[in-house]
Order: sequence, then structure tokens, then C-alpha cells
Amino acid sequence: MKIKAEYIWVDGSEPTRKLRSKTRIVSDPDDLPEWGFDGSSTGQAPGNSSDCALRPVRVVPDPIRGEPHLLVLCEVYDANGTVHPTNTRALLRDTAARFADQEPWFGIEQEYTMFRRGRPLGWPENGYPAPQGPFYCGVGADEVFGRKLVEEHLDACLSAGLLIYGINAEVMPGQWEFQIGTGDPLLVADHLLFARYLLYRLGEKHEISITLFPKPVRGDWNGAGAHTNFSTRAMREEGGLAVIHEAIGKLEKRHQLHIENYGHGIEQRLTGLHETCDYRQFKYGASNRGASVRIPLGVTAEGRGYFEDRRPNANVDPYVVTRLMLETCCA
Repeated sequence: MKIKAEYIWVDGSEPTRKLRSKTRIVSDPDDLPEWGFDGSSTGQAPGNSSDCALRPVRVVPDPIRGEPHLLVLCEVYDANGTVHPTNTRALLRDTAARFADQEPWFGIEQEYTMFRRGRPLGWPENGYPAPQGPFYCGVGADEVFGRKLVEEHLDACLSAGLLIYGINAEVMPGQWEFQIGTGDPLLVADHLLFARYLLYRLGEKHEISITLFPKPVRGDWNGAGAHTNFSTRAMREEGGLAVIHEAIGKLEKRHQLHIENYGHGIEQRLTGLHETCDYRQFKYGASNRGASVRIPLGVTAEGRGYFEDRRPNANVDPYVVTRLMLETCCA
């Protein structure tokens, strides 16, 4: 039996890294070999020493090609077997193991914007749509654009066994969100990359391009984030609200470090407007979507649960945001 195994990895593009993939034909799904690629074409090696290695780390069914074909997420290594500098997953792997006893859980809300022929999907060719407001979780052809692709993506994620737990139209027309979680940091970050890959691939079919840029349209329009929900066992247990407040205090002390690593263009999105807190400030509050960190109202009432870091951009590296939150909150 011949199986199409789609090897997927994160490249070295700057300032925001991209997904790359290529197909390997294999006979045994339990014996996926390491594979090489030209790192000089992905920003990961010079031309005179361009070989890099792909090492499979997680496999799910390929819902686009169907059974028995596979999606294979890989880490990148140098030709000599050392971890490549762009391999942020390896850093998270070590950090997650260090704090595994605290049972950290993550959920990431991935916002994105659909474009066709250089304009957000559904926008008129000349001018702008009506002011944002009715588009959030909207219903109807005059308020919602791209639902066919969104539903197809949801079905694909479910068929692949990903931890997707919801979708919704966002505040700006042509903008949507899906949520991945809840689970351990490596699993959630891996599944987010699989979900991004499937969205890009299905977009090809519909001739729709997907951007994770944090401010896809300048002006009075919402940006695109990747709000990150986080908890530890102690936060979820009785008296956990005090542990949540302690963790938020730690986040405030390292605010600048997080801002610097939460995605390129963050100053364009975190302006203090459009449900954001200015990137130069740190604020938190219950049910406050204008804060850096929000404590959901139900968590305050229950006295335990989780909190939401609203600062990460849509283009954030999921391995970086989860690693930083572990290092800051759990250490």
C-alpha cells in the first residue's frame, strides 16, 4: 500500500515564519523516515551548506487526500543532527517536561482574515463595507462571507482528530476565528499548526488566501489575535483564583519580554482601541476585553479556573507563546 505522507514544518522566514510542506510516498505509516530539504530556499541554511533534516514528531490522518494518507508534523534539525535555531518546538518540549507536574492546559483562539484579489472577502471593490458591529457571529449573506470554506475547514479538522472546539465569524467582515484546545502545550501548539495548514490548503481550492497579519486593514477595524487561555491544576482547584492573580502578577513583571515575542506588528494591533490594551501598558480585569489579561466572569464567580492572555497576535508562534507562559507563570 502506498501512502502519501505530507511532511509539514515551520520555515525561517522573517519577520514571521511560514509553514512549508512536501509529499513523501511511504509504505508503512508506523515507519516514517527522516527526510531532507533545501534550507537555502526556506531561510534556514546558506547555499553552500543547504541540507536540513525533517524529523517526524506528530502524525494525523490527512482529511483532504483521505484514508490512508497522512499529515506529518516535523521538527527541523541541522544536517549534523543538532536542533535547528528555528526549531522553537524543541525549546517548548524541554520546558513542558520541566513543568508537567503542574498539569498546564492551554486553549488558543486563532483569528484570521480571508482575502481574494487583494481585498478582504466580502468587501466591495470600491470603498468599504458598513461599519463593523453586525458581522460578529453574524448570520446572512449580507453579513457573513466565506462560511463555505470555514465549514469545510471545521470538518477537516474534526476528521483529522484535532482538538478544535469552535468557530465564529469575527468583528471585521471577512474575518473568522477557530479555537484549538484544551490540552497540554505541545499537543495544542501542534494541533494549531495542523489547523493552520488545513486552512491554507483548503483556501487554495476556494481561491481564498488566508492572512494572520495582526492588522490586515488599517483604520477603524479590529485586528487579528490569538488569545491564549491558560491554567494549571492549582488554578482549577479550590482557591485557584488566588493562584491566577499570582500568575498575572508574574506576567506583568515580564510584560515587555512577552510583547517582543507575541508576533510581528503587535504595536499596530495593541493600540488601546478595538478591544485591546495598549502594548506599552499592562492591565487585567474580570470580563474586560480591553485588558492585557482577562479573567472570565465565571471564573471570578467560581473562584477557580483559567485566564486569557489577550496580547498574542494571530501570527504568533504557538510554541513560543506557550513556552513563555509556562516559564513566567509556573517557575
